Amino acid sequence: MNKDVKEPIQKKWIWIGLVIILLGNVPWYFSDSMVEPYIFGFPLWGFIILIFSVILSAYLSWICLTQWNLVEDEEEANK
Repeated sequence: MNKDVKEPIQKKWIWIGLVIILLGNVPWYFSDSMVEPYIFGFPLWGFIILIFSVILSAYLSWICLTQWNLVEDEEEANK
């Protein structure tokens, strides 16, 4: 129970990564010609957003599993 307390809200690199992934997930940077090419039945912009959504889910899961260790766990164990 001597694990270091980790809170991801205090780490700037986590926020920078999150902002970059979220900017990639918003279709504001696509031109009008991005509708026509299709990949697996999706327009190119839809496929890119789908990929960024999977990356976002994996990133948030990784943060929760490896970068988050709160004092609450130790308090619950001591009860």
